[in-house]
Amino acid sequence: MSQTKLYIFLFFIVFGLTNQAQTTDELDIGELEISLQQQLDQAKLLTTRGDYYNAKDNLEKALDISIKINDRKSEGVIYTKIAKLQYLIEEPEQAISSLTKAISIQRNINDKTNLGLTYNIRGVIHSNLKQYKTALEYYSNALNSFEDESSEKYEAEVNLNEARVYNKLGQPEKAHEKLERAIIIANKYELNRVLSSSYILNANVYQSKEEYNLALDQAQTGLDIAQENNSTENLNNAYLTLSKIYQSKKQYKSANLYLNKHIQLSDSLLNIQRENLSTEKSTQHIVDYQNAENQQLKDQITEADVGSNLARITTILSISLITILSLLTLSLYKNNNIRLRTNNMLQIKNDELIVAKEKAELASKTKANFLSTVTHELRTPLYAVTGLTNLLLDEEPKEKQIPHLKSLKFSGDYLLTFINDILQINKIEANKVELDPEDFNLKTKIENVIAALNNSAKDNNTKIHFDYEENLPETYIGDQLKISQILINLLGNAIKFTKDGDIWVRVKKAEVKKNLYRLNFEIQDNGIGISKEKQEQMFESFSQGSIQINRKYGGTGLGLSIVKGLIKILEGKIYLKSQLGKGTSFFFELPLKHVEPKKKAVVKESKHIENIKALDLESIKILVVEDNKINQMITKKILTKMGLGCDIVDNGEEAVNMVKDTEYNVVLMDIHMPGISGLEATRRIRTFNKELTIFALTAVTLEDKMHEFDEAGFDDIISKPFKQETFEKKLYTALSGKSEATA
Repeated sequence: MSQTKLYIFLFFIVFGLTNQAQTTDELDIGELEISLQQQLDQAKLLTTRGDYYNAKDNLEKALDISIKINDRKSEGVIYTKIAKLQYLIEEPEQAISSLTKAISIQRNINDKTNLGLTYNIRGVIHSNLKQYKTALEYYSNALNSFEDESSEKYEAEVNLNEARVYNKLGQPEKAHEKLERAIIIANKYELNRVLSSSYILNANVYQSKEEYNLALDQAQTGLDIAQENNSTENLNNAYLTLSKIYQSKKQYKSANLYLNKHIQLSDSLLNIQRENLSTEKSTQHIVDYQNAENQQLKDQITEADVGSNLARITTILSISLITILSLLTLSLYKNNNIRLRTNNMLQIKNDELIVAKEKAELASKTKANFLSTVTHELRTPLYAVTGLTNLLLDEEPKEKQIPHLKSLKFSGDYLLTFINDILQINKIEANKVELDPEDFNLKTKIENVIAALNNSAKDNNTKIHFDYEENLPETYIGDQLKISQILINLLGNAIKFTKDGDIWVRVKKAEVKKNLYRLNFEIQDNGIGISKEKQEQMFESFSQGSIQINRKYGGTGLGLSIVKGLIKILEGKIYLKSQLGKGTSFFFELPLKHVEPKKKAVVKESKHIENIKALDLESIKILVVEDNKINQMITKKILTKMGLGCDIVDNGEEAVNMVKDTEYNVVLMDIHMPGISGLEATRRIRTFNKELTIFALTAVTLEDKMHEFDEAGFDDIISKPFKQETFEKKLYTALSGKSEATA
């Protein structure tokens, strides 16, 4: 009975102590919050002094307090701070682990700003580990997390860090773009450390581009800011950068002066770093920590011995043991729940990533299939529109009908241009655009483009002025077709948005190395201009100034995107300056190799239709395989005009049977048909007839489909809607057997 009473007595004591502890905890929350701030302040002070190990101790104590009072926001921030110190004391794996915990907490509580800061630190670590792609992804996530205006100031450092990565990757233009953004924000919020670093890095970028005067200016600005704000690290970087620039300029005395300053300051910083990060100090730190714990236990035991008797010690130890066991059980229970939640969360995130990847792959395939389908469905009726229009214009229409037919032809050509723009964007994005360099006269090329667009300018009462730098060579090697496309898009854009005004086209040299010229092109207008908010988006696909501008001026919003893609392929760069209501200037730079002009032999143009009529037409048999009745009629009329007859079938199975029974010279095969496709029909024909000429007469033009035509056995492809001369040339080549006709 007495033993039972003892157990009951102990139970009530433990219960009372627990209730008392809970009450005490509630009363002590305020004190714990004060203690948390004190630990954070002390950690900050020690970090500034370079005492990273003791600073880490303070942060770990602060972390315990934040967990105890369930301050999730502080908990996430502290994990990030701990990660920074772990990386400084060369523990990158532990740092990444701490950042992962911080990210998990900040996502759960939707702490966007601190999440962005954590992503930034994660990016820095991956960048220093030379994992540049991963680093850029985290920097992008960081910028996306800074949604509020109050977070804008943090974007400066992220842009600076992105610039560092692009500079290491050898992409100076992207680095320069990011640094300009960093400098603007750092100036706005007086972030002197970031501002100094940005100017110094910008100097490195200019040096890599061999623009040494600009590099010196930027480096000196960064050095001045570093000296004013006593930023030792930036001061050291500025000395090294200035030394390198002067070395490049062959001013060795100045280079040596700054190099000595850099070495002296580096030695000083290295000694401090060795002192703070040495193995001996790390080991001593751990030993001191353990000794302090042992001494604390000894003091507690000595205290317990003084003035105590055996019964009291037994009671205290029993209660302590029960309390410890209870707390240990509770702790294990909580840890187990946290572990389970973490594992579940990781599994969910992993599943989400897999689903996102699958969706991205599906979207990519869907886009390709969509473009293929839409292209075919649009170009097929366009074949009818342009074909019938050309036939009607050739059949001596009434004078009143000619303007209408020309308008119809213009509309068809506009739609075809729009479709081709979409295809061009797709090719650029898929890196499938190939260069076709040849000798050409640049000045003449620009004059021809201006002449072609001059009527449109006159319609807007706008005058085009052309200024080609004096003594600048005119003949170069380059892809003149792509250069024409760039000029047509930019000049056409200027004409569209300029009424009763002027447009200037200027060309001058930026730099010359032997025969390699870097040429500056400028297209300036005094039209409606572009707002600052819209300027950054102007080179994106389907981007225009506004809905009102789209309705008033028309256009697809693809032209500038194509221009930027083509200039990038030609290894150039482009930017714009504009002011609303005052006009716009587009500047682009291209590298072109100068060559001496060659005398071109005068080539008499071959009239293929006359050549075809000179053949033995009665013996020629052509099979047209086309399911669209209108297209059947158009193709037949075109062949009849050439003096050629043809048989027509509307499906692949019948085409195979006709070729088996009749000896044809040429087959014009459509691709998309009911039953078997043109590809399958051609494959079947090739099993018994290898010599027959088979042309794919199709609206499919995506380059990633072209290998299918070769594998099926087609001799060539004629894309609908086609140019009459192209069709005649290929047909004459096939019928005459003269390969030079295709040249």
